[in-house]
Amino acid sequence: MKEKTITLDQLVRWVGAGLLVIAILGLINYLSSVLLPFVIAWFFAYLLYPMVKFVQYKLHVKSRALSILITLIVVVSILAGIIYLIIPPMLEQFEKLGSLATDYIQKSAHIRDIPGAIQLWIESNNREIEKFFKSDTFTESLKTVMPGLFNVLNETTKVIISVIASFITLLYMFFILLDYEYLTDNWIRVFPKKSRPFWHSLAKDVENALNNYVRGQGLVALIMGILFCIGFTIIDFPMAIGLGIMIGIMDLVPYLHTFALIPTVLLALLKSADTGQNFWVILAMAMAVFIIVQLICDMIVTPKVMGKAMGLNPAILLLSLSVWGALLGFIGLIIALPLTTLLIAYYQQYVTKEKEIEGLEENSSE
Repeated sequence: MKEKTITLDQLVRWVGAGLLVIAILGLINYLSSVLLPFVIAWFFAYLLYPMVKFVQYKLHVKSRALSILITLIVVVSILAGIIYLIIPPMLEQFEKLGSLATDYIQKSAHIRDIPGAIQLWIESNNREIEKFFKSDTFTESLKTVMPGLFNVLNETTKVIISVIASFITLLYMFFILLDYEYLTDNWIRVFPKKSRPFWHSLAKDVENALNNYVRGQGLVALIMGILFCIGFTIIDFPMAIGLGIMIGIMDLVPYLHTFALIPTVLLALLKSADTGQNFWVILAMAMAVFIIVQLICDMIVTPKVMGKAMGLNPAILLLSLSVWGALLGFIGLIIALPLTTLLIAYYQQYVTKEKEIEGLEENSSE
């Protein structure tokens, strides 16, 4: 068998291709803040396209733009309904917690008028307060606090920029949905004809993996939300249904529901103040619900549902979550399953060539 020799021309091409890939990755990284709204818009367009298609063709709405608007109105209405079920009751509970805290302070400190007591304290300690403001300690404290204040202003600016970016994302999404079929059918033309089969195959694999992942993660989030609703109802926790729904929605992004621990602690404190039960007992029961539901989802639901959806063995699925989580942290947990599916698919196609062998076996059997 004749050994293949690497020519200088091939080496130059490989090096050039490698440098081109590095340059493209560097450019993407440099333009990430600009490209991110477009990528998010494309993902939302991908999620909304089936509904837009249903409105246009099944409900016989002639205009694509009108179909998009109807879809957006329906989606926004559903989200507003969910928010209405969660946010007002939660605000009501926090207001109740504030009034209970005020009552507790008044009873324990024997103070009926808290603002009046604060004003009286300021008047009686006026000299000490003035002395403190003129002291070196206050100056040093101010020097320490000022960077933090600028950080707050910086974060406020980022919030304003993110609102503007959200509006730009909405515009991107509208225009992508307007010509969705044309864009999905013709994007391949940006590549040379010789490499189009590879990119077309890659896009198909990405689409299949993404479809399976969205369906699987949606089912996992639904099951988790139901389990939390049941668990919180059993222990008679405040806002049991609303909190369960919120946790289910948050779990659409894997492991984001852990942030629900913050309102859970506050609601446990509210129940303790309202009923006189021990706070730590209530919190322990809520944490027990979190642990039990998380174990059920991690050990049974996620391996079964996502394993079936992504075509992965439960052991490989858990291993991929651990590996990508260790490598990339929270983002690794989000992209672990679709990325692992793609890597396995391309390993089988280009390294072990299992797909090629299966095709040959099918042809020979015929």
